[in-house]
Amino acid sequence: MQVNPWLVGIFVVVILTMLVIDLGLVNKKAHQISNKEALRWTLVWISLSMGFSAVVWWQLGFTKFAEYQSAYWIEEALSVDNMFVFILVFRFFKLDGILQHRVLFWGIIGALLFRAIFIFSGIGLIKMTYLPAFELFGYQFSLDQGMHPQAGYFFRPNLILTIFGAFLVYAGIKSLFDTEDDDQKDYGKSLGARLVRKIFPVTKHYYGDRFFVKRGTKRLATKLFLVLVVIETTDLIFAIDSIPAIFAIAPNDPLILYTSNIFAVLGLRSMYFLLANSIHMFSKLKYGLAFILSFIGVKMLLAPFFHIESAVSLSIVLGALLLSVCASLIWKEETTK
Repeated sequence: MQVNPWLVGIFVVVILTMLVIDLGLVNKKAHQISNKEALRWTLVWISLSMGFSAVVWWQLGFTKFAEYQSAYWIEEALSVDNMFVFILVFRFFKLDGILQHRVLFWGIIGALLFRAIFIFSGIGLIKMTYLPAFELFGYQFSLDQGMHPQAGYFFRPNLILTIFGAFLVYAGIKSLFDTEDDDQKDYGKSLGARLVRKIFPVTKHYYGDRFFVKRGTKRLATKLFLVLVVIETTDLIFAIDSIPAIFAIAPNDPLILYTSNIFAVLGLRSMYFLLANSIHMFSKLKYGLAFILSFIGVKMLLAPFFHIESAVSLSIVLGALLLSVCASLIWKEETTK
């Protein structure tokens, strides 16, 4: 697929400019993030994403705009669940709000790299795993994903997308009936924590916003670095759900998938500070997320036979997200007893 240089240029300029403003100006010194500041930055990132989607519409048309919006809101919705786990991780390690900001910033910088690896390598795998053209019951399976099937013709099944689809249906059903209490988890024994302790000696205390300190000739990782790696590995685990989900939207378009994903991820840090103070208001969200995962999985499994338009997918995803949030607000008293 030919990459649009205008979109790439605008995306790079916006992201680099915002990161420089964030790191070099607004948050040069660590400070407690207020709800007002968190709301302001959340609105800024959502506005930037919506503005970029308008450029996508202008450059590539409505279909690509709908694909971008679908991928963005899927990632945003699934990442909200991720934010809840971040809250629990910070509580477990007793990390205060001032230092949380630093961990989230560098965690998201790492996410930019790892999401690029996942998305571009995933698209490469998808392109290599389409089944050869074949005929079944008088119907030709010969069209690639991204084209509309004509009468008597269907998309060629794709091995990776089929596996992803089945996994997402399973993940959706599992999350719906999952009764495991994340509050009871020992995050000090998580994969990230064990990995850090195998490589570095780790301090028992925080040393301001420093990730490493020297004690004599030894270089020690601080407890803050341990928390950073736990957050990063947690995000990677959650990406196992969210990245396959967006492949259902535009499996052959890395630009749409990566830009929408990064705008969603970059807005999560400011959104985190809002969620940290209102986690009790989203008790029903897990039902909406379970439905979204299962719907995307079913869409992947049906893709060779039935094409669901991007605009329809967007409406279903937003509808499920909105209904679950409304249900949380309506029945919030039941969850606080």
